[in-house]
Amino acid sequence: MERNEQKTENTWDLSALSPSGDAWDKDMRKLSKAFSKAGDFKGKLAESSDSLYQALCYYRDVSLEAERLGNWAFLMYETDGTDSSNMKRAGIYQAEAAAFTEEFSYFTPELLSIDEAMISTWMKEKRFAEFRIWLKKTMREKDHVLSEKEERILSLYSPVSGSMQKAFMDLNNSDLDFGMIDGEKLTHGTYPIFIRNNDVGIREKAYRQYYKAYDEHKHTIADLYSSSVNEDIFQAKARGFKSSLEAALFPDNIPTSVYRQLINSVHEAFPVLHEYYKVKAEVLKKEKLHHWDCYMPMVEGLSSHHTYEEAVDIISEAIKPLGEEYRSTLVSGLTSERWVDRYENKGKRSGAFSAGGYTGNPYILTNYEEDVLDSVFTLIHEGGHSMHTWYSVRNNPYMCYNYSIFEAETASTFNECLLADYLLRKSESNDEKAYIIGKRLDDIVATLFRQTMFAEFELIIHEKAERREAVTLDVLRSEYRRLLEAYFGPMMIFEDVSDLEGLRIPHFYTAFYCYKYATGISASIALSEKVLNGGEKERKDYISFLSSGGSEYPIRALKKAGVDMKSPEPVREATAYFAKLLNEFKSIRGLG
Repeated sequence: MERNEQKTENTWDLSALSPSGDAWDKDMRKLSKAFSKAGDFKGKLAESSDSLYQALCYYRDVSLEAERLGNWAFLMYETDGTDSSNMKRAGIYQAEAAAFTEEFSYFTPELLSIDEAMISTWMKEKRFAEFRIWLKKTMREKDHVLSEKEERILSLYSPVSGSMQKAFMDLNNSDLDFGMIDGEKLTHGTYPIFIRNNDVGIREKAYRQYYKAYDEHKHTIADLYSSSVNEDIFQAKARGFKSSLEAALFPDNIPTSVYRQLINSVHEAFPVLHEYYKVKAEVLKKEKLHHWDCYMPMVEGLSSHHTYEEAVDIISEAIKPLGEEYRSTLVSGLTSERWVDRYENKGKRSGAFSAGGYTGNPYILTNYEEDVLDSVFTLIHEGGHSMHTWYSVRNNPYMCYNYSIFEAETASTFNECLLADYLLRKSESNDEKAYIIGKRLDDIVATLFRQTMFAEFELIIHEKAERREAVTLDVLRSEYRRLLEAYFGPMMIFEDVSDLEGLRIPHFYTAFYCYKYATGISASIALSEKVLNGGEKERKDYISFLSSGGSEYPIRALKKAGVDMKSPEPVREATAYFAKLLNEFKSIRGLG
């Protein structure tokens, strides 16, 4: 549908961010004037604690307002990227933010030039309480912050930074045409339905049409991704990091060993992953699987139709172990408070996300499909993100409320664990149990194994580029095909276009993001077991984790909640849990 055909109650209410486009324009002009004062503190930060405090308050205030206006512009654009006014306002915001970054580029180098003992003394003053954690984290960056002149040069580049991602998203969301199937438009939103159709002919047709669109643009997309990788490397080298991986993990204080041991631990589990595909082939009565078969559910014949309202009712029951405050808040957000933009329309971003800020609500974009059980899981997944934001905002000052993506993917997949447990407990027959276990198996494959495959691909390509090897279309395809064959194993038949999958993953344009899904589900499996099998202490420990926001680095925050991600054990426990589920499924279905 067109955007203007959406019912108001099915769209999110962004009025807490801005009541209208005209109001946004007016507030943006005010923010622009505030931005113009960015240079007023230059050369004064070390004069006294008063000088530093005033500068920090200015930075807090303009950042808070910029977040509010930036979120509104971003969310409007994501619901309809074809609307010229949305495009214009997003562009205005980006330009103003880039200009501010340039003018304020002196701030961090000047701050870090102040004697650390002096800053430590000033931070003891009561009024600095809301800035202490932010200051400590900023001081940790000292070795990777450049001179004022160099920082200004990098800030001048900021309008260009990310342009490859924007170009890909515009192509992917607005320009690609996947054609029609049986009179229905094939889109990112309908593809999951077609690829799970019982008619293998429709599955194959959807698969081939979908990848035909990427095949027609493969050279352009390969160039975009290669340029994005080179930008990652440029940024890492400019700041003195040994690699783009180290640079990506540094802000969260994650050792690169965590990334590499994830890949190694998942490789250890290849036998059980390949057994999963063997079982799926047996379920589908096939000697081998085609790539378009692998998304078929393990159990067919059970209805998975849920209206949006029915999905919320299910979620309400599933999250009861987290307490009434969590449950009632999320249910209200999904319904009456209109946190969610529910359904697909032309120009709307594919997939789903949660976008929270200190102002307004933790908003959720989804493209809900009533006939796909994944949509219910997606909704509770994004609800986990949103409640993470809700607790973080209410328990931390603005300057340290924002948690890492590493932690975020734990909060979201934790909720998926609760949903799977609830659906399994309410199952009344072996068929229902097999259906839910099969769904859980599929989800763990998608989140743990597949995201690790993506993470390994990113690492391989970045390391090739760092060795000054050419990253061409042929290289991207051959490396991705090698990983497809390794992860899917001998039961899968791939097509000529199968490796084009590596060109369509939006998260590749945010380097080394995908691994966080895999570590997140590993942590969430462990934590959900603690909450479901524990008592009030375990529930409070988890809520405390959600409430910590950005006050702790993620490894430490998760360890307090009860899981040590520096160890390979959480990933190994997750793959062991997967093996246990697979054996239960085989037992229920009488498979060898």
